[in-house]
Amino acid sequence: MQKLFAFVLFTLNFTLLQAQSNSVYIRINLLGYLPGDQKVAIAFSNKPVKGKFEIIDASGKVAFVHKVIPSKAPGYDNFKYYYDLEFSEFQKAGSYIIRIPNHSVSTSFVIGKNAFKNYHEDLLIFMRQQRCGFNPFFNQTCHEKDGRAMGGPMPDSTYINARGGWHDAGDQLKYLITASNSVARMIMAYQFFPEKFADQVNALGQSGSNDIPDVLDEARWGLDWIHNLHPQNGQLFHQVADDRDHIGWKLPMNDPSNYGWGKNSYRVAYFAGGEPQGLGKYKSNATGIANLAGRSAAAMALGYQVWKKDLKDEAYALRCLSAAEDLYRMGKEKEGYQQGNSYGAPYRYNEDTWTDDMEWAAAELYRATRKSEYLDDAKRYAEATNTLSWIENDTTSHYQRYPFMNIAHYALFDLVDAGFKEKLIGYYKKGIEKTLVRANKNAFHHGVPFIWCSNNLTTDLILQILLYEKMTGDLQYHTYALAMRDWLLGRNPWGTSMFMNIPEKGEYPVDVHTSTWALTKKEIPGGLVDGPIYTSIFNKLIGLKLNEPDEFAPFQNSYVVYHDDIGNYATNEPTMDGTACAIMLMAWFAQDQY
Repeated sequence: MQKLFAFVLFTLNFTLLQAQSNSVYIRINLLGYLPGDQKVAIAFSNKPVKGKFEIIDASGKVAFVHKVIPSKAPGYDNFKYYYDLEFSEFQKAGSYIIRIPNHSVSTSFVIGKNAFKNYHEDLLIFMRQQRCGFNPFFNQTCHEKDGRAMGGPMPDSTYINARGGWHDAGDQLKYLITASNSVARMIMAYQFFPEKFADQVNALGQSGSNDIPDVLDEARWGLDWIHNLHPQNGQLFHQVADDRDHIGWKLPMNDPSNYGWGKNSYRVAYFAGGEPQGLGKYKSNATGIANLAGRSAAAMALGYQVWKKDLKDEAYALRCLSAAEDLYRMGKEKEGYQQGNSYGAPYRYNEDTWTDDMEWAAAELYRATRKSEYLDDAKRYAEATNTLSWIENDTTSHYQRYPFMNIAHYALFDLVDAGFKEKLIGYYKKGIEKTLVRANKNAFHHGVPFIWCSNNLTTDLILQILLYEKMTGDLQYHTYALAMRDWLLGRNPWGTSMFMNIPEKGEYPVDVHTSTWALTKKEIPGGLVDGPIYTSIFNKLIGLKLNEPDEFAPFQNSYVVYHDDIGNYATNEPTMDGTACAIMLMAWFAQDQY
């Protein structure tokens, strides 16, 4: 305790020194590092820095010294000089700070095999807070009248049971586009690391175990919603509510939005028919439904595998398999994509890819059934998809190339011969190499374009590299993956983690764009916020107004901005699907070896 107290005082003194000099800034992974990690902090300043930096332990003693090395790539404007502070060879477990003598000191961080603890469980806390129906955070039910059908074979306004699922982000819409991906990715996270997930809540998200890992309780919540949206063979709904939801801060159990049936009443449920939709001024594009049907089929096929083999629930497993096969058939009958729908504003999910989703579904269905036609289809869809991704562009429409990684290539990998394996490896490798061109042009070694939800893209690019490593044993991109991991956790211009309440005593998003925060001022751990965006995009967004003075003003620049401000829905709104995908990422590093 005395050592910890001395360390706190030591950190405080040097933090005051930093504030007084206000000249050199150090950016680190705020969670810390596994002993074997490549460890590179970033320093930047408007004046040259020479000499060495020091690693200071909890007793105040110098534990490691190394040269301050000028970055090989430029940083962002506002600052002229960027430096690498590399301490990879230092692996001793403990709590530390970095000091550049006479200049600056970092916040504290740890090195150790438990540096990442069980933060993936915190992400599940956020997922439960997003639940629609019974919400364990509020201990109340919401949106019990979802919904009234529009655009389907039944008369418009026919009631269908679309209850359940998750509120998509800071608003209270529900999308199959994002939920299908979230369900499948949580199940795959469990398949990768079954021993890493605890059982601390029941199916409703209340405290108390139920002999089912909590990540699977959360996945089941989503699977059940997809079952509701697939009420019978040949029918699929894909969205509940639209931007008539966006009428100010509101708690979900008392939602005053009005879709024509009164306030806090029925909400519209859009049928996936493969045609352009829109009940207001704006219409979505659509050429089919294979993105939604395929991704939902993949989630259901994964559900079959786990509920049959691991949970021994034969009845539910077979229900999932039946749904998966029908959804896949629907996707083949209407190949193409269905987008999200807006009503009064131009913003929507603009997904326009689908072969990757059908590849994923076919691979998981083959794994479940061993029917050869599924494997043949999966290979055909894989070749059609190739490297198609956001990776090919510096900018795209919102969610245009979704999901943000084609995890189907990995799902298919162990099912094909050596020659086809090389194709799949090549697709991942080519995409990684393209992003490296961008990464090598900045001091942070960050290879993702700063479009809306850049943190989601970063998460999935890291995972693409990690999956490539599992497929090949090739670690040449591992340092790159760690640089982007560290970006999400504080090694960025603003010095903030991009996850709510992670780390608990560090810099993290607080003033997030959610009604929960706006109306209750309660912080929810785990949510991954949208992240930095190009300044050019920020300057064009509609209805965006910062509510507080910008705490990160010295670090904003003409290229990229990030605000921890409830008024910035583009950088500081947590998303359900980004968080769900990051569960696998966090679990990956919450282990001694990876």
